[in-house]
Amino acid sequence: MSLQSHLAELERRRVALKKEIEAEMAQPGSDDLKIAELKRKKLLIKDEIEKLRHGQEHVTTH
Repeated sequence: MSLQSHLAELERRRVALKKEIEAEMAQPGSDDLKIAELKRKKLLIKDEIEKLRHGQEHVTTH
């Protein structure tokens, strides 16, 4: 898998998690623990995307 396709897949997963979080929060009596876990997963994906992008910038500038 190329870096670009990996980044695209991570971004797709991040957007899907965002939608899932929004849907869960819209429900009456939503599960706070589930929302927290989804947010944690979304943040981990965001961090991975940033690391990959930062690494890519570092490689292209040298």
